[in-house]
Amino acid sequence: MVRHRPLTSWIEKRKRDYFYRKAQMEGYRSRAAYKLLQANKSYGFIKLGDFVVDLGCAPGGWLQITSKLVGLKGKVLGVDIKPIQPINLPNVSFLKIDVLNKELPKKILSIFGRRVDVVLSDLSPNLLGVWDVDHARQIDLAKTAFSITKQTLKNDGTFFVKVFDGSYLKEFISEIKPFFKEVKILKPKASRPESAELYILGRGFYL
Repeated sequence: MVRHRPLTSWIEKRKRDYFYRKAQMEGYRSRAAYKLLQANKSYGFIKLGDFVVDLGCAPGGWLQITSKLVGLKGKVLGVDIKPIQPINLPNVSFLKIDVLNKELPKKILSIFGRRVDVVLSDLSPNLLGVWDVDHARQIDLAKTAFSITKQTLKNDGTFFVKVFDGSYLKEFISEIKPFFKEVKILKPKASRPESAELYILGRGFYL
């Protein structure tokens, strides 16, 4: 019985979490939906008619939010190595593929028929519990997302990516800054206060 207490405690904490309960009530697939919703409410980087790619989209909470934001004239492509439950939204499609696959940028451009307006990335590694390793792996994923962004984002487009705060973050920001008119660090209210999770918003991409 003792061995199960940590898991039980985690489940109970999750159930008490305001945004987890809100997502359950409002039909979103994850509490992460509110992170994107809050960030976009503040900065308005996803607009009606936009073409958006969502890297690391499982289980689909960001797809649900983005579908509403872009409207029927917009298009959303979710990308993940994991399958997701069918989302049944007319402006959303899904591509099951590893983000490390070198053919991915070509596939994205082929699906949309042009470069996209926004690249979102909520990619995250399987956490090992060793902070230096987890942080480094997260930054590597953010760099992968940025590599895809450079090949698929239109001029003056937007990049929104999850990172973990730590020693490699400054280096990552320095790497992407020359490619954007503006780079901001965000922590939406839906991100847990104790979490080192942050989001980088790059606007005004220089193609």
